[in-house]
Amino acid sequence: MDKSWMTEPNRLRSLAYAVGVNNFLEMAQNHARGSDRIRCPCRICCNNLFLPLFTVESHLFINEIDLNYTEWIFHGEEETRNFNVDDEEVAVSDENEFIDDMDNMLDDILAGTNVDVPQSSTLLPSRDLVPKALPVSSFDELLEDARCPLFGGCTKFSKLSFIVKLLHIKTLGGWSIKSFDMLLNLLKSAFLDAELPLSYEDARSLERGLGFKYNKIHACPNDCILYWKEYSELNSYPICKASRWMSTTIGTRVIPQKVLRHFPLKLRLQRLFLSTKIAAEMRWHKEKRVTDENNIRHPADSKSWKAFDEAHSWFANDARNVRLGLASDGFNPFNNMAKPYSIWPVILVPYNLPSWLCMKDQFFITSLIIPSPKSPGNDIDVYLKPLLDELLELWEHGVPTYDSSTKETFMLHVTLLWTINDFLAYGNLSDWSTKGKFICPCCNANTDCNWLSMARNTVIWDIGVSSRKTTFGGRKSCCLMVMKIIAFHQDC
Repeated sequence: MDKSWMTEPNRLRSLAYAVGVNNFLEMAQNHARGSDRIRCPCRICCNNLFLPLFTVESHLFINEIDLNYTEWIFHGEEETRNFNVDDEEVAVSDENEFIDDMDNMLDDILAGTNVDVPQSSTLLPSRDLVPKALPVSSFDELLEDARCPLFGGCTKFSKLSFIVKLLHIKTLGGWSIKSFDMLLNLLKSAFLDAELPLSYEDARSLERGLGFKYNKIHACPNDCILYWKEYSELNSYPICKASRWMSTTIGTRVIPQKVLRHFPLKLRLQRLFLSTKIAAEMRWHKEKRVTDENNIRHPADSKSWKAFDEAHSWFANDARNVRLGLASDGFNPFNNMAKPYSIWPVILVPYNLPSWLCMKDQFFITSLIIPSPKSPGNDIDVYLKPLLDELLELWEHGVPTYDSSTKETFMLHVTLLWTINDFLAYGNLSDWSTKGKFICPCCNANTDCNWLSMARNTVIWDIGVSSRKTTFGGRKSCCLMVMKIIAFHQDC
């Protein structure tokens, strides 16, 4: 259909514009299938409102049609996609992510999980290398699935690669377990010879074979201790006397009152280096990053990053050493404020990656999941102990890690640069009091505040730089920012 009328300079007097509007409305009415309302494509409505035909006609003359609306997909025109060079490159890039490379991946896993290889030695993957984290029987099963065709004569998919792709699509599409099982049943009915799992649990067993796991650590219901290490055999904490177990049981099995989920950090950091592409990107911040003294495009441009490099040059010498940020905050997973429940995930962010990758959720590392009907508050340090022990060990001793991009092992060290949280969670993580006289962590004892006895609250004064230049040595006080943050949380 002719669309040249859209750019007519004088639409109120143009016959071509009027004819074009009539033809457009006729097409839209046929597409509406009996409805008397259509989307209005004028500059003001921008296809966001459903209006009667005569109102849309008036808007097209008064407000003019939206010139960016060149494909009338909401009014009966089929959507067309024009491929250019950039689109082809993106399509090829996306397709390459799905290229089967299962043999090489399994070789990297076999080599990477062998921790007895000397540092900086070249690895030749072999079945004689028995990794401690992956038994030979599990590896044999994975290798057999990787080389078993999906069905007789299939050369594009193996059993393992097809199941991995299905699990990937389930995650991206947000499928339920029930819908995934229904799809598997349909595929098995359509392709009788296909080597497919019976259910989602069978498909997940492959992922467990790759070595992903987590630990369950029982916790005191009063947040006193974790039943871990020296307390692992206790049934109650001697001080608070609270029982470790619920009064109800399932058969002969007792149920713990509170369970912390701990996801081991070492294994997940080693997995980053088992992918050839990701392993190369982990050195980006030092080898490929363009430095700019006037702009901060990556955390590596910040003063804290540079100061850390100067203080710990041994750590900065190897670009593969991982720098992490820790983020934690509580949320209600039930989406029902009438049922109070606060679960606290602890997330680690690897900042070695480029700016366009490090903040993507697929690179976030879940370290802990702290369940509780209420927030752990200042007792969150009890739940952070497993993570702190890992971070201390990785900082002081490191862990032998296989780099698939260079085909060698190195001693991986890790540091925690900062935390990401709101002001109230900052008080829980840092143990700084975010209430009272010394509420501002920057001003400390110089915080300009008064205690309101009637309101029983501390008020922080708005300190302007121009009116009180001598206060705090001539620098701008951050108390105003702290006051606004506190007011926001109190309003919420």
